[in-house]
Amino acid sequence: MSDKYILVTGGAGFIGSHVTKMLGARGYHPIILDNLSHGNEKSVIAGTFIKGDLSHDADLEKIFNTFSISAVMHFAAFIDVGESVINPAKYYLNNVFNTCLLLEKMRKYHVNILIFSSSAAIFGYPNNPNPINETHPYRPINPYGQTKLAVENILKDYSNAYGLKFSCLRYFNAAGGDPEGKIKNYKQKETNLIPQILNSVKTPGKQLKIFGTDYPTSDGTCVRDYIHIEDLGSAHIITLEKLLNGGDSTHYNLGNGNGFTIRQVIETVEIVTNQKVNFIETARRPGDPPILIADSSKACRELGWHPEFSDLKTIISHAWEALKN
Repeated sequence: MSDKYILVTGGAGFIGSHVTKMLGARGYHPIILDNLSHGNEKSVIAGTFIKGDLSHDADLEKIFNTFSISAVMHFAAFIDVGESVINPAKYYLNNVFNTCLLLEKMRKYHVNILIFSSSAAIFGYPNNPNPINETHPYRPINPYGQTKLAVENILKDYSNAYGLKFSCLRYFNAAGGDPEGKIKNYKQKETNLIPQILNSVKTPGKQLKIFGTDYPTSDGTCVRDYIHIEDLGSAHIITLEKLLNGGDSTHYNLGNGNGFTIRQVIETVEIVTNQKVNFIETARRPGDPPILIADSSKACRELGWHPEFSDLKTIISHAWEALKN
């Protein structure tokens, strides 16, 4: 337990809000900075919320002047892959440039611990065979992935030059919801498969698109690794405490280690909701690899971390409860 102040950027978003709740439960005092462009203040149930933006120097100055920040958890990023292709400037300015502004403010106030919300998108089209571990080559295929890799490289340089201690957590497919039901899903736009399917069930007449049914998988649809938000959150807390206790900078791939096809996800949604999913089959999207599964053995070995909610039905049930209410 600790009374340390932890700055959580983007802490009103899906992942940030769950981590913020966990920080409060562990005795930390999270300071949540979010401009609410995608997050919702109602998702923040612990700590101190401040509406502000990383690009506004006055917002950062106020936080670092007011609170003795011990570490930063950085979730504030745009994450829509398709949008990043259409408008890369938006992604480089926010995801990379604004991160540099944050890092410089941390340097000024001698805050030298950062947990970075990274992504499996840095790996691009994977080598065979899956699963993907931390030594897999980095070759992102879209601007979103490029921005995440750029920040990882910046963190390494800051670590070498200024003594920054960091941990990059590469998510595969974050899913699920708060098992206690305290945090709801307020997102207006979804880019991940499970909430997209659930939204299609919730909205009469809405149709889901399956992109590609001729992949070399068991049923022709893509296989993805879905990790419960609670398991992601616990990895953040363990990693934070490792760094606070003098641990070295590192990277972790976070996933279940199990893959499910799109058809399997749809079938499970129909079981959980007792409703049929209205979908159509369309052509493949460029850049969609057939299989993406994480090798999280490094996190399991070094952090003692193991996914607790690995069952697909449980993941979807928690996501459905958070969305339908």
